[in-house]
Amino acid sequence: MRMMEQNLKQRRFGDAVRLEVSRAMPGKMVNYLTESLELTNDDVYAIDGPINIADFMSLYKLNRPELKDKPLRVVRPNIFRSGESTFDIIKRQDVLLHHPYMPYNIVTDFIREAAQDPDVLAIKMCLYRTGADSPIPPLLIEASERGKQVTVLIELKARFDEQNNIGWAKKLERAGVHVVYGLLGLKTHCKTTLIVRREDDELRRYVHLATGNYNPETSAFYTDLGLLTIDEQIGADATELFNFLTAYSQRDNFQKLLVAPINLRERMIELIERETANAKQGKPARIIAKMNRLADTEIISALYEASQAGVTVDLIVRGICMLRPQVSGLSENINVLSIVGRFLEHSRIYYFANGGEETEEIYIGSSDWMPRNLDRRVEALTSIQDPRLKTYLKDEVLAAYLGDNVKARRLLPDGSYERIGVVNSEKPFNSQMSFQNNLSVTRSVFDDSN
Repeated sequence: MRMMEQNLKQRRFGDAVRLEVSRAMPGKMVNYLTESLELTNDDVYAIDGPINIADFMSLYKLNRPELKDKPLRVVRPNIFRSGESTFDIIKRQDVLLHHPYMPYNIVTDFIREAAQDPDVLAIKMCLYRTGADSPIPPLLIEASERGKQVTVLIELKARFDEQNNIGWAKKLERAGVHVVYGLLGLKTHCKTTLIVRREDDELRRYVHLATGNYNPETSAFYTDLGLLTIDEQIGADATELFNFLTAYSQRDNFQKLLVAPINLRERMIELIERETANAKQGKPARIIAKMNRLADTEIISALYEASQAGVTVDLIVRGICMLRPQVSGLSENINVLSIVGRFLEHSRIYYFANGGEETEEIYIGSSDWMPRNLDRRVEALTSIQDPRLKTYLKDEVLAAYLGDNVKARRLLPDGSYERIGVVNSEKPFNSQMSFQNNLSVTRSVFDDSN
């Protein structure tokens, strides 16, 4: 923490690494800036159009509603409207949350209920990006003041959130919370909460495992997923994960969680290779993966081999993608889409057909297919067990992204992108808006079982 505080003070005096200039800037001025900042010509980037586009965000504060997106309609599932305890809801069924289409206060209300419930004995939580005004750290402080064992892992190196996280860490420590700053050499990026509750003569473990940060502010414009479960094996895995994070154990394997850098890379490769083997044996074989970035060469090589074996591979990659699809003899069976719309696509979903509908596997969690995620960060993916939730993720969420012809762009073999667009008599389909418009499907994910 002391090192990070010193670095933050020195940040504005740091060395320049990049100079962006307008292409119209006179050469004499470019040379002056380059020399003054002790840069080389290779560090200079001439830009056509506006520089520092983020400054345009100030325009959004103008009171011009006719120029802005219509407010999002957020759906609170019926099971969360009855006033029933969230603990009772989760005991009855696994719950999948889909933000921002469902309100994030379902999560914060659950943490508040845990903080105030006299039967809750412990709360353990990973905080990566909290935000300056997050309601979650104050709830953890309240839980500690009520005598609960509260452990919080705060990642001080969360880029651009360092100051917020340092501030919250100090407040939590002063309140008696056990604050952990992570493992040496690893950034902690998993988004996991474990709540231990006394029920009759036994202890029950409730787990929230998500793709997004515990930040209500960004949850309004990031698409993310979260699982609430009381599954015993996931609970045991979450316990071992926090033991690993607090340096109390060195776990080699988990039952239902995939954890980096322990077993996530190895298991992802195994799942891809299993689809490859199934394709060679004539069994159903398909991979659908949604992530922020794809840049791991080992994963990419495995996907190329899967494609050559006949596996259909659909990738939904918002940002960087180092794989080249549709290359003859290499990746004919791989398609890559990027969805850039009103909301930042942040959820990670991994689907493997595994020979048929009865045995297919789906995982959600915090990790992209990047070397930093697989090798240099603590990440967690969880398998989805509930058939209703698996169907929703495959047939509604992933299918919507693959069917987008409004905000989707297709990656071409040469590395460029083209808009898919509406063809002939097709109707325009915006995947992000479909989740808002198809509210009956969203509700059925929860309410069919009641």
